[in-house]
Amino acid sequence: MHRDTAETIALDALAWLAGNDELLPVFMGSTGAGIDDLRTGASNPEFLAAVLDFLTMDDAWVQAFCTSAGLGLDRPLAARQALPGGALPNWT
Repeated sequence: MHRDTAETIALDALAWLAGNDELLPVFMGSTGAGIDDLRTGASNPEFLAAVLDFLTMDDAWVQAFCTSAGLGLDRPLAARQALPGGALPNWT
């Protein structure tokens, strides 16, 4: 996946989180992010990676986001792998 596509998916995930009154406080509490951080983080690939890290912690969240965004269930993890720090480790 191209990085631009990954960032777009992460931005969609951030928007989905921002519109979720139950999950947004959980995200903010677990990351320490404030409202201003959400705005400024939207242009930061590392922050977008953290959004996808959070989202992919729970299958139900992935499913709800993907259903809302019209994406395949594999897309958030694929997007995460295309952002900083997301490469799969090479154990050889």
